[in-house]
Amino acid sequence: MKKILLFFTMIAFATAISAQNVQLHYDFGKDRKFVTTTVEMFKPDKMGNTFFFIDFDYGIPGHDFMSNAYFEIARVMTIKKSPIGIHGEYNGGFGKIANVNGFYSVNNAWLGGIDYSVNAKDFSKGFSLKVLYKEIQKKQHSFQLTGVWYVNFAKGKMAFTGFADFWKEDSDFNFDSKTDAEFTFLSEPQLWYNICSHFAVGGEVELSYNFAGMEGFNTMPTLGAKWTF
Repeated sequence: MKKILLFFTMIAFATAISAQNVQLHYDFGKDRKFVTTTVEMFKPDKMGNTFFFIDFDYGIPGHDFMSNAYFEIARVMTIKKSPIGIHGEYNGGFGKIANVNGFYSVNNAWLGGIDYSVNAKDFSKGFSLKVLYKEIQKKQHSFQLTGVWYVNFAKGKMAFTGFADFWKEDSDFNFDSKTDAEFTFLSEPQLWYNICSHFAVGGEVELSYNFAGMEGFNTMPTLGAKWTF
């Protein structure tokens, strides 16, 4: 486990160096009431674009300090000047077991497929649709559909961004080795007010269905602040 902690510490350091923005969120969801920091980057280039983020959760009941870490990195290779690209992605993370000196790992997931992206000429708004094959460690072969969007409005003072994921994954909520659900949905729309070019306030709403051990539909609102480098 020390190796896992060291690995994510190195990721956090490397991410912070090349970050595009850093976010601080306070979660008001039921039985949540904790803080999450997010470091993310989106970098386009001549061959496509790279995106990554890492989330750290702090202050979850039963934990002394940092309790969870989750990481995603994705690369899209565009096909010449067409809106179609090849998408590759890795997801992983770990969490601390409450009131116990132990950890669990988030099942590694590898994804690959097709990306279709469109942007306004002035890049004031854009949308991406991804159709992906998903390989989840210790689980069945799967698929994932992902939508990502951004809209800048009110003369650049407001931004509406987010994503929505829908994928197949068997879930056992009763720990009886029986499948209670086969599909999962997760969306995190964010709304920001840009006080200046670097600092914004706002938040997000996590909308989920059969996600992270929570059966059924759940809503988790946050208040946040964002610093853009």
